[in-house]
Amino acid sequence: MAFAALSDATRRGILERLGRGDASLSELAANFEMTLTGIKKHVQVLEDAGLVTTEKVGRVRTCRLGPYLLEDETAWITKYRQLLEARLDSLGEFLARATGDES
Repeated sequence: MAFAALSDATRRGILERLGRGDASLSELAANFEMTLTGIKKHVQVLEDAGLVTTEKVGRVRTCRLGPYLLEDETAWITKYRQLLEARLDSLGEFLARATGDES
């Protein structure tokens, strides 16, 4: 669910913004030049993934980073990066042998 939530650049931007401090929906809408309805939809996706929490006090809904830390996703990305680097190293070795450049 977190990868789907992070697939959108606006949602990644919202997380970056909230990393600097809490913000109201109105502030986020202004920052991203979106309607309040549009920003609410993005925040809801992030909230459903556990990446953002919201709290309504009076007429203001405040957003903050949620409890989900992306640990599983980070571990998967690290493993995938290692796999790709190993394949690129193998390709580099192959090309070096093929061209006779084994420096």
